[in-house]
Amino acid sequence: MSATRQRRPEDATDRGLLSPADWHRPLVRRSMRTVHVVLLVLLVFAGLGPMVLLAKFAITPTQDILRTPMAVFPHGVAWGNLSKAWNDVHVSLYFVNTVVIAAGSWLMQLLVATTGGYALSVLRPRYGRLISGAVLTTMFVPAVVLLVPLYLTILDPPLLGRSLINTFWAVWLPAGASAFNVLLVQRFFDNLPREVFEAARVDGAGPFRLFWSIVLPMSRPILGVVSVFAIIASWKDFLWPLLVLRDPNLQPLSVRLPTLAHTTDLGVFLAALAISTLIPVAMFVVFQRQFLNSAGLGGAVKG
Repeated sequence: MSATRQRRPEDATDRGLLSPADWHRPLVRRSMRTVHVVLLVLLVFAGLGPMVLLAKFAITPTQDILRTPMAVFPHGVAWGNLSKAWNDVHVSLYFVNTVVIAAGSWLMQLLVATTGGYALSVLRPRYGRLISGAVLTTMFVPAVVLLVPLYLTILDPPLLGRSLINTFWAVWLPAGASAFNVLLVQRFFDNLPREVFEAARVDGAGPFRLFWSIVLPMSRPILGVVSVFAIIASWKDFLWPLLVLRDPNLQPLSVRLPTLAHTTDLGVFLAALAISTLIPVAMFVVFQRQFLNSAGLGGAVKG
């Protein structure tokens, strides 16, 4: 084979839209940098624009929002919108409800995902592949189809003898049944070094000790990813809390805010919406490295 037809593997992987020779041309380099800057500005505007606008509307008088929405505080800042939303609209109560629901859902999902993934990946029972296939098939069932049987189960749960309607358990328990999280954690556990498990078993570690002292400390990246998914999904969930939490004093922000939209001042309502975004934004800021770094999903601790 001639030299002109042979290509090194690194050349094939490093070659992009423009070759290294193209990047050395001043015109091409300046043009691409301009395109990159324009795309970056558009992405920042599209991503942060709605959040910044909501934060501005939260402290803007209602008349200014309706008349001159893009003006920068023509009649001052209405800090009272935040206090009215927190106290008069009782956003504080719904905010606490949302935090409690999200924390319980997160704990249930983390418990089921880690123990299920550990059992299927590390303990490896005889029918582990069959169980993994059964868990995978549940992901192809639309969630809407499960609403009626799930609601009937919560209404009259077996062995308990009392309904779970209007209790946080009605939201926490179904949240733990996440096939996606179980399979995600199982795939991560599959990539952990088996030599560490064998050494721990030789030293006398049982299944619980192996899980608590060896597997979990090595799984911090995937635990962070599952935590972000669990809390954000619970924070924005609307339909299921609406069905099982009929008492307004137990409902989260996602359920109560739409019902208050028509009876609340616009500025105060937008302040309530801004308050409701605090936890998801904080979660992403804290866990953005685990959330964006895909290497954490496919690798393991080595050394």
